[in-house]
Amino acid sequence: MRKMNQWLGGLAVVVAVGGSAWWWSQNRAADQPVYRTGALARGPLLATVAASGAVNPVTQVSVGTQVSGQIKELYADFNDEVQAGQLIAMLDPETFEYRVRSAQADVDAARAAVLTAQANAAAGRAAISKAQVDLAEAQRDFDRKRDLADKQFIAQSEVDRTRALVNTSGELLKLAQAQANVTQAQITTAMANVAQREAMLGQARIDLGRTRITSPVNGIVIKRTIERGQTVAASLQAPELFVIAQNLHDMQVEASIDESDVGRIRLGQKANFSVDAFPGQTFEAEVRQVRKAALNVANVVTYVAVLRFANTDGRLLPGMTANVRIVTDTRQDVLKVPNAALRMRIANATNNVAAPANPTCTNGTISINSARRGRIYLLDAAGKPVATNVCLGITDGSSTELLSPDAALRDGTPVVTGNPLAGAPSASAPRLPF
Repeated sequence: MRKMNQWLGGLAVVVAVGGSAWWWSQNRAADQPVYRTGALARGPLLATVAASGAVNPVTQVSVGTQVSGQIKELYADFNDEVQAGQLIAMLDPETFEYRVRSAQADVDAARAAVLTAQANAAAGRAAISKAQVDLAEAQRDFDRKRDLADKQFIAQSEVDRTRALVNTSGELLKLAQAQANVTQAQITTAMANVAQREAMLGQARIDLGRTRITSPVNGIVIKRTIERGQTVAASLQAPELFVIAQNLHDMQVEASIDESDVGRIRLGQKANFSVDAFPGQTFEAEVRQVRKAALNVANVVTYVAVLRFANTDGRLLPGMTANVRIVTDTRQDVLKVPNAALRMRIANATNNVAAPANPTCTNGTISINSARRGRIYLLDAAGKPVATNVCLGITDGSSTELLSPDAALRDGTPVVTGNPLAGAPSASAPRLPF
């Protein structure tokens, strides 16, 4: 009986010690926090750039006027189809018609001045001929009288008189020639004046023609800013009267790209966009141009990317706001990690000694030179977080490509994505079984 009691007492001590050990182990397990987790997944990945922009025609022309006046007639309205050269508006031409008449009168007067100068030139040429004849006659008379004076048939004074007459005739010839040169210069001046007046007449006719506002291209009137009777003033710049879209079936989106994303944009990249007018629908486009001129608004630098698309059904209208997504890169069958896991930072986490601090990796397309480094947290058998360094590839905003060739990273591996769950198991110790 005594042995039986001793055996039972020993058994009770063993049970008590085992229960205490079990209680302490359960208490330590209850103290371990339970983190939110996500799983690595394998599949395709698309890297995109999001932007916003406006739908515009590829070619739209602002039609203005180079002369001032009052709108007399309007021949085009919103949404009218027009042809190149078609009359779409007219300014009151009366003032310009009078200017043409005045310029024409000036031309006629200038031409008459040319005729007068030409008549004076003819008279000058006749005067030269007469002076030449008089000089020749005076020279012959002088020669005869000089011979007679040598023979002492006449007085020397008569010879002197004829010599003076020769000199006078010579000077008269020079004067006639000078006057002829003056009349020739007058003809040149008059002809230049005619050319000037004709140019002014041509300008007046051009201004008269500009009172007829015509369409420069085939297209559709998408904007009209004038009414009949309105006065337009063309001073420093031509006022805008109409805006004509050349083709509403071939349009483009001018998207504002942030400077941090513009380096990923390339010509020929595919894109899609949506507009508020057609919710739930997407439209396909292609990058055709990345403009190098930067736009700085409120210290935010953006660049304009032009995306062309076919508006075959004509549903999209100029000026619509487009929400654009440009596909910059694609991957097929890659290992993806949730971006929330990359943002986690746990102070007392254990480092994975198997993972190098500066991992080198490649997926056959991206090397370590272009890859980014990051850190994720795995859970060990006890539920404790273990920090693991990884290499990262492209991202779609919610998931990122994993390039690290770590054997522990595979499809379905849980990673820490958030702090301990609210309502996790309590840290209070379970009751002992005795």
